[in-house]
Amino acid sequence: MKVTILGNNSALPAFGRHPTSQAVSVHGQILLIDCGEATQIQMQRYSIKWRKLNHIFISHLHGDHYFGLPGLVNSMSLMGRSEALHLYGPKELILILDQILKVADTELSYPLIFHPLPEGSEVLVDAPSFRVTCFPVIHRIQCHGFLIESKTRGRKILPEKCIAMAIPVAFYENLKMGEDYVMPDGTVIENTTLTEEGPAPRRYAYCADTIFTESFLHIVKDVDTIYHESTYLHNDSTKAEARFHTTALQAAQFANMANATQLLLGHFSSKYKDLEPFHQEASSVFSNVHITVEGNVYEI
Repeated sequence: MKVTILGNNSALPAFGRHPTSQAVSVHGQILLIDCGEATQIQMQRYSIKWRKLNHIFISHLHGDHYFGLPGLVNSMSLMGRSEALHLYGPKELILILDQILKVADTELSYPLIFHPLPEGSEVLVDAPSFRVTCFPVIHRIQCHGFLIESKTRGRKILPEKCIAMAIPVAFYENLKMGEDYVMPDGTVIENTTLTEEGPAPRRYAYCADTIFTESFLHIVKDVDTIYHESTYLHNDSTKAEARFHTTALQAAQFANMANATQLLLGHFSSKYKDLEPFHQEASSVFSNVHITVEGNVYEI
């Protein structure tokens, strides 16, 4: 599982940074989280293929998190998309989007299936290769974070050993599930000689715009990577609290409490040109921290 940062700034684009958006790749599928202005341009710039995009998650209805959505939805139609697109967001989102399409007399070339977010936590998608759960955070308006969990594909086949022992390709799926192979003469070839442990499932928590809070800590406990907004440095903690945002120091403290392995910081205020102080502040309490850079791909 990997995440590509498409936008890492807050409300105002500044210093070459764009409003919030990121693409999560899970077993070859793309999940888009938030869709600020210029998202579709950033997708082109960083080779994010919309044909692999079937799920879009919008955390809340502040413009820097969804103003790029109408353009992206329309562009995919102009390019002949036919596969259904699933959209998850606050219930008012579909009213806004429908009105935009209506006044433009636009009829999409594909089914757009809208799923309103609940007030609390809920599993939104439970697909064969991944699961997405939403959870409420605390912001000025209703806002949700998202927990993305990849699922194991079973054990990893060792092709050279399978070929050497003449294991039928048709049996490979059984090997992935841990079965031993029985030769025609009755000889049992143990699964562990033909496979090895597959990649462990990965867990990625996207903690959207929120005040510093432990209210959703139990949901993201022990994740591999946390993305946490860090709009301000800690000397502006009063401003952060008044505007329902978090500081870099607080984000790092939360990552420590969550026992996360890696912390990604983003949603930077346009008042800051130099982001190195964010790294210095967060790394004082959490070692594995990254100041997100647009276009960078982070392994989960």
